[in-house]
Amino acid sequence: MPDTAPTARSVADRSNLYAEITARIIAELEAGRLPWVQPWGTPATSAPLGLPRNAATGRAYTGVNVLILWGAVVARGFSGQGWLTFRQALALGGHVRKGERGTTVVYADRFIPDDERRRARDTGDELQSVPFLKRFTVFNCDQCEDLPDSIAVAPPPIPEGLILPRAEALIRASGVDVRIGGARAFYSPQHDYVQVPPPQAFFEPVNWHRTALHELSHSSGHPERLNRDLSGSFGSRKYAFEELIAEISAAFLCAALGIVPTVRHADYLGVWLDVLRADDHAIVRAASQASKAADYLLGFLPEAAPAAGDERESV
Repeated sequence: MPDTAPTARSVADRSNLYAEITARIIAELEAGRLPWVQPWGTPATSAPLGLPRNAATGRAYTGVNVLILWGAVVARGFSGQGWLTFRQALALGGHVRKGERGTTVVYADRFIPDDERRRARDTGDELQSVPFLKRFTVFNCDQCEDLPDSIAVAPPPIPEGLILPRAEALIRASGVDVRIGGARAFYSPQHDYVQVPPPQAFFEPVNWHRTALHELSHSSGHPERLNRDLSGSFGSRKYAFEELIAEISAAFLCAALGIVPTVRHADYLGVWLDVLRADDHAIVRAASQASKAADYLLGFLPEAAPAAGDERESV
């Protein structure tokens, strides 16, 4: 249990913490999701239905922490409902994987301010306590390594055949940390990992490959790889230009691997048009960067990896 004695900073911060939690729930509702009705048993998450628990103590989280941790499980594709603090993971003989981002939960308690003690002493009235929240950080067991077998949760395997062997071989050989799960596809430059929903989350599972290769193309721009400028903020032309590179690179990779996904809805079409209209060299530069990204990734492809549609004779 965390230390419940409030500091001056925690007291001053409690209103902000209430506001942060409320804003998070409002964002879920505005997106059409009810944070207390999670899509368990759907392709969006492989985690079982249940209350989140502290994996070290077995104690179930309660109140708003359930909503916060459920939301993190769905958004980030965790395979279980077990959580640990950084120190608890170490005490169990494991550790939080480097670069992992924790989830902020809260501990609710009450305290009596000094002014209230003086008021009660002067008036003889009963003391009135004040509620406060204290934040602390937990990590899903999926974000930890070397935990005891009784705590670590292995994610369920993807059904055979949904990821084509040559694409799987390329992704594995690239060395990029690709995590399958959750409801969003993205590349995190800060932590250098790719997140992609599972193939069965797509209306046509073959389209998973285009999305995975798109995000893998983003990862090729990491400073230790091709060192592209990935600093563009969402909605900026720099961001749109990098999206254009990744989209073209994914098309090149699909072609090289013999994968024929359906046409993608152009999520950034308007911004791409702005980029191309503003700079008539942009498409040439984007295609050039896309070729470099595709060639870089294809360079990891094992020679023996079968192409999509390859037929193998039985012996």
